[in-house]
Amino acid sequence: MKVLFVLVKFTFVKSPHKANFGTMRLSSFCLLTLFLFISPFVTNAQSMDELLSSYVPTTLKNPEGGKFNYRYSTPDKMEKGTKYPLLVFFHGAGGRGNDNKGQLLDAGGIVAFAKAGLRTKRASHVLAGQVPKGERWVDVHWSLLGHRMPKEPSDPMKMAFEALDAYVADIKNQVDPNRIYVMGLSMGGYGTWDAIQRRPNFFAAAVPICGGGDKQLGKKIARLPIWAWHGDKDSVIKPSRSRDMIEAIKKAGGNPKYSEIKGRGHNSWTDAWNSKEMWEWLYSQKRR
Repeated sequence: MKVLFVLVKFTFVKSPHKANFGTMRLSSFCLLTLFLFISPFVTNAQSMDELLSSYVPTTLKNPEGGKFNYRYSTPDKMEKGTKYPLLVFFHGAGGRGNDNKGQLLDAGGIVAFAKAGLRTKRASHVLAGQVPKGERWVDVHWSLLGHRMPKEPSDPMKMAFEALDAYVADIKNQVDPNRIYVMGLSMGGYGTWDAIQRRPNFFAAAVPICGGGDKQLGKKIARLPIWAWHGDKDSVIKPSRSRDMIEAIKKAGGNPKYSEIKGRGHNSWTDAWNSKEMWEWLYSQKRR
């Protein structure tokens, strides 16, 4: 809107005092052109605010002084006595901070969830925590070609579990304990693998996107429905991280799904989120 004001000022204040019809017509044309140019951005900004407003900002504090920001959304309509699924989302490195927004804005997650109709068509809860700057879901370096799961979960992961457990235990949320799903990308892909390896019997299904886990723990998650995604041209997190996990799970008797996208770099979440088959598969799963 500031740009619009500047143009208005230039057109009408800087123009000659006795502007002719041609000048006025040009001014109107400039204003119309600018309006058509900026209106999509204004609309998108308004839509983003509306999407964010459907996620309630919350902060969890523990006795040790720890603090964890997260947002949650509930199904658009809830009926008494009905249980509803819950998607836990682990964001990537770009979503870190303390604004309690970045975790949903990162990689366009909030838009993808709206497009997939999580609150409406799926009647699903969504819970998304935010990692503070400088911290990680899993305390390992992303350039490694393999890692052992740290003995203790990272502080953000510990508090994510605390927030998750409290949310599920709250009877007013009417969460179906047999339909709790987990998904994450990049740094959150590591978080997804870490979460299911620490809680192999808690989740109903998992979608780890361009991440990596401890392949020596493949047996622990062999019975869990998993659909991993990775780009074969990913230079940030090597596709071998996902391949190794899938191979380890198969060797342990599991039957995981894996989509390696040809020509895709470090943004295979685009393919996952645009896959109607993936969403149908995920929300059809129930804890065994």
